[in-house]
Amino acid sequence: MKRNKKERQQRLQETIEETPFITDEQLAEKFGVSIQTIRLDRMELSIPELRERIKSVATHQWNETVRALPIEEVIGEVVDLELDTKAISILDIKDEHVFSRTRIARGHHLFAQANSLAVAVINDELALTAKSEIRFKRQVREGERVVAKANVKGNDDKGRTIVEVQSSVENEPVFSGVFVMFRSNDDKGEA
Repeated sequence: MKRNKKERQQRLQETIEETPFITDEQLAEKFGVSIQTIRLDRMELSIPELRERIKSVATHQWNETVRALPIEEVIGEVVDLELDTKAISILDIKDEHVFSRTRIARGHHLFAQANSLAVAVINDELALTAKSEIRFKRQVREGERVVAKANVKGNDDKGRTIVEVQSSVENEPVFSGVFVMFRSNDDKGEA
């Protein structure tokens, strides 16, 4: 059902407020209009593009919260963070992330997103990966969006923090990892 411009823009604004990390492509599909129409609507409503919305949220909410590394060193865009509890980041797979012949993402980018998120979630000045156990579940292609979710599971017998990271594309698992994190306040100081 086509809406008039005013109704569409009102629903567009509400949709972006509810789900700020929705893409222009997803909005165009949802409203049955072209991507260009969505971009023009956003401009008229003074709603920044997705990348700017993500950066704004990340910069304002977590720039001073992330302790173990600068927020700009996290691979992907952090969209949710509760230190020592959970974190979420988004990585859009682009040309620089893929093999030129197959357009499949290089695995080290998926690992880097998950590993840096495991570091970022630690509430300490220093957090280093002591050990990781990872699994790639399916190939990720150029143009796909990888959502990584980190959950702090507790401590191992040496007092190191265990962080589990699950990465998915449109809710389909693509990567999983368990990261054992050394932190500067660990009693034993063993990595």
